[in-house]
Amino acid sequence: MEENKALKRWKITAILSLIALMIVSGLYVSTLNKSNSTPEENTIDDRSEDELMLSLWNDDAKAKQELIAYMQAITDENSADYIPVENRIAVFDLDGTLFCETDPIYFDHMLFMHRVLEDPNHEASEFELEVAKSCQEFIDTGEYPAGLDNAHGQGVASAFKGMSIKEFTDYINEYKNTPANGYTNMTKGDAFYLPMVEVIDYLQANDFKVYIVSGTDRLIVRGIVDGISFLNIPNNQIIGSDELIVASNQGDVDGLDYTLESGDDLILAGEFIIKNLKMNKVTAIAQEIGIQPVLAFGNSSGDTNMANYTIRNNPYRSLAFMLCCDDTVRENGNEAKAAKMVENCEKNGFIPISMKNDWSTIYGDEVKRK
Repeated sequence: MEENKALKRWKITAILSLIALMIVSGLYVSTLNKSNSTPEENTIDDRSEDELMLSLWNDDAKAKQELIAYMQAITDENSADYIPVENRIAVFDLDGTLFCETDPIYFDHMLFMHRVLEDPNHEASEFELEVAKSCQEFIDTGEYPAGLDNAHGQGVASAFKGMSIKEFTDYINEYKNTPANGYTNMTKGDAFYLPMVEVIDYLQANDFKVYIVSGTDRLIVRGIVDGISFLNIPNNQIIGSDELIVASNQGDVDGLDYTLESGDDLILAGEFIIKNLKMNKVTAIAQEIGIQPVLAFGNSSGDTNMANYTIRNNPYRSLAFMLCCDDTVRENGNEAKAAKMVENCEKNGFIPISMKNDWSTIYGDEVKRK
């Protein structure tokens, strides 16, 4: 009996010794592996949460550094630069600021040309054909024809006259799902600048209300944004050029004299109202938002008014950023135009953003320019 007890104690001791040996061996191997690992494997990402939220921006980008410093100051309740949440308003242009405008030209111009020149279900008027010709001239020469702003606005209103808002949105969605010209692995509707999408996410995480203020038709901007999962901009925060909307049974009756009926739908009346560019952007912001923005993002001289309105005579610390289209490898950039925008920034106190030098990607690494 005593021999059996001794044997059991020996077995237990042996088992415990074996377990201890395995643990010590494991720790040794782990330490050895760690000592033989590459520097990259041992690197700890010590970037701040703000920097990580702008991960597609290069760390040395001045615009990134300026935005982070600004955000830290205006969200600190103990800072003299603190901005109450209700006054944290940011305005973004669309084309060339948030979304591709060189495919080969603005999305709304291409949509119009598709409707007038390629859609077998639409019989284009002489006026619409003349406007499409001017759009083609813009593509061929790179120079925007005089008077095209308002002519194109009226052309869009005319070409889609009679469509309901839903029909128009569906039409835009169908078109935006076609391949982007000049790029692989991207549709026209995918062509958002991902680093700028990060900026919007960053602002919204810091209680900013973000508006798109575009020269593109408001309904077209809504159609572009419709269904884009990574962009949280509701329709009531989209401002653009406008066309008249009427009830489907209204005919020529003035809105003051018509009562909406149960069978009515809302349709495009074919009448252009206003092009939301330059000073008109400032007026629209004042009328529709009613609060002076503290941040503005644009890319062209047409956004100068909006940027100036943001940073001039503002009771709160404010900034304006301008994109410079200097990337000719990943994007269809224009270095001369970019250099001119840098000069504009220096003159007006705006912060330039270099698409070439400030961003690690534009549309995602899987997208290549042909």
